[in-house]
Amino acid sequence: MPNRARRSAVLAVAALLVVAAIIALDAPGAAGQRGERVVAITVGGDHACALLNSGAVECWGRNDYGQTDAPDGQFRAVSAGSWHTCGLRESGAIECWGTNEAGQTDAPDGVFSAIGASWSHTCGLRESGAVECWGRDTFGKTEAPGGTFGSVSAGGSHTCGLRASGEVECWGYDGRGQAGAPDGAFNAVSAGGRHSCGLRLSGAAECWGDNDYGQMDAPGGSFSAVSAGFWHTCGLRPSGAVECWGHGGWGQTDAPGGEFSAVSAGGGHTCGLRASGAVECWGGNEYGRPDAPGGSFSAVSAGWGHTCGLHENGDIVCWGDNDDGQANALGGAFSAVSAGGPDTCGLRPSGAVECWGHGGWGQTDAPGGEFSAVSAGYHHTCGLRPDGAVECWGDSWYGQTDAPGGRFSAVSAGGDHTCGLRASGAVECWGGNWYDQSDAPSERFSTVSAGWDYTCGVRDNGAVQCWGANLYGQADAPGGRFSDISTGRVYTCGLRESGEIECWGYTFDGQAQPPTGKYVQISSGTYHACTLSDDGAVSCWMIYNGAADVPAWLREPSAAVAGAPTSGRIVARRLADGRTEFGWLPSVGERVLPRARYFPTGATVDRWRRSTPVEVGGVEIGRISARLLVDGRIEFAFTPTGGERILPPLRYVPTDAAANRWLRSTKIELSGG
Repeated sequence: MPNRARRSAVLAVAALLVVAAIIALDAPGAAGQRGERVVAITVGGDHACALLNSGAVECWGRNDYGQTDAPDGQFRAVSAGSWHTCGLRESGAIECWGTNEAGQTDAPDGVFSAIGASWSHTCGLRESGAVECWGRDTFGKTEAPGGTFGSVSAGGSHTCGLRASGEVECWGYDGRGQAGAPDGAFNAVSAGGRHSCGLRLSGAAECWGDNDYGQMDAPGGSFSAVSAGFWHTCGLRPSGAVECWGHGGWGQTDAPGGEFSAVSAGGGHTCGLRASGAVECWGGNEYGRPDAPGGSFSAVSAGWGHTCGLHENGDIVCWGDNDDGQANALGGAFSAVSAGGPDTCGLRPSGAVECWGHGGWGQTDAPGGEFSAVSAGYHHTCGLRPDGAVECWGDSWYGQTDAPGGRFSAVSAGGDHTCGLRASGAVECWGGNWYDQSDAPSERFSTVSAGWDYTCGVRDNGAVQCWGANLYGQADAPGGRFSDISTGRVYTCGLRESGEIECWGYTFDGQAQPPTGKYVQISSGTYHACTLSDDGAVSCWMIYNGAADVPAWLREPSAAVAGAPTSGRIVARRLADGRTEFGWLPSVGERVLPRARYFPTGATVDRWRRSTPVEVGGVEIGRISARLLVDGRIEFAFTPTGGERILPPLRYVPTDAAANRWLRSTKIELSGG
């Protein structure tokens, strides 16, 4: 995340339950088959959706506003915006889901023939050819001109429509020229973040508007389709090859070879539809792929958008976001490494600190002399001198570099605050404090970690205690004993004394569920985390996005379901911290716990949240859905792969359910197998 603007931009018992059953199903499921094909794809800001030939919509990726919780039933078109999604029903009615802070999901009544969702507004094409838009109306982007259109495309702060004559007309913000369509006839138009692209009658792609990343520098030759993303553009050649141009920092322009029938460019990723009906996506999210290189490491540090590992020979290797050179590690031997925001710092064996990357706030200008430890925050850095004194440099807008005097044994630089651990075990913090993230409790701690706007520490007894911002439950530490703790932006991961990793906070989408096994170190970045095993191997996983992680059955839509179980039960239990854990119990076999299996405390009422796929015997059979009811009960359902959500008669966890006691549903029968 190179600047503060990006930080801000990218910035969910009936009487029959007396025996504790939570789900019941008497009718067989309607799906569970994998014979369905994808017929259309659409990519949003951090999520993507596929329209199946059955009319069902399947979405994946970031789901903090429910933008991937597609409703049941049949659609004939779907369009993914930044944080919301809209579908066109067979009847011509539009139905939207996800965030509605600007009214972008409040679709008007009536019949439409096409739909286009964007950053904070949505547009529909009436059967008469009239365009109607709703949502945020900054710069007049929802004020469609009169007359008839053949298609419409909603962009970041502007909208473009294609007239029957082939003329393109755009409205809304034109600060970068994105609404200033050139004269002449087009076959298609696509409005992106701050640029637009059209397809000429000759097949040539022509773009206009912002070109900071070369997103309007269309290559020559003929295209059959074009899709403008936020900072990049992709075109489909008549041969089926996909070619992309513009910002490719996260791999979103690195189109794979082979033949495609459709392409959709999003924020930091792109998806294509193969001629076989399989979906393939590339890129990742705004912070790059978390895949760790091979080799043996002695330490790992996950930064705000990149990761660095310290090889056993002292070499540093970094990967991920490199917009400011923060992944261009210096040569030579180091004894420690700390990945910060757009910068990285390393500690030489001599005690000297050297930093690289973005230094606009002076955070890479390390003072001379000897240090025993270094910690890189978002725009500031702190080091620990051998005598225990803390010295900080870089952005000090909130006083995060104004270290108090005295001796410390450890220091941790966060978003806009810093915390130090005194030799006595007391934690002392300074800097930003709007969420009380600097108001450390008086207990004794053995380690401390400063996150974005909250702080966590491990106390002497192994318990984790957190303070500060807690919108996503990132400060709701589970019970038990930990040996280490690492805070991210909206989630936290801890290392159990057993060596196992446990994460909490914004982790429902499944990407935050850590790998199983035992580890010796944990490091949390903005939206990704990494662990170090005792053999020196580094493993990383995404926390927040998953937009390019296509469900397996969509990657291989023709795969058979041979051997899939035909029945089972949903199981659930209340945890002591208030969350509800759920899983699947096959009729034959052991309980299966999907990676994303926790229903959080403080969830939005009546908003469905879904687990990651339930796999039995290597076969994805469906997902478990859950939502909080207004009376405090948790309602569960099961959606077979490719099928519709099943709501059996008994499907509730009561508010007074005993902690840590597994509840079972009645048997659910699935077709297939």
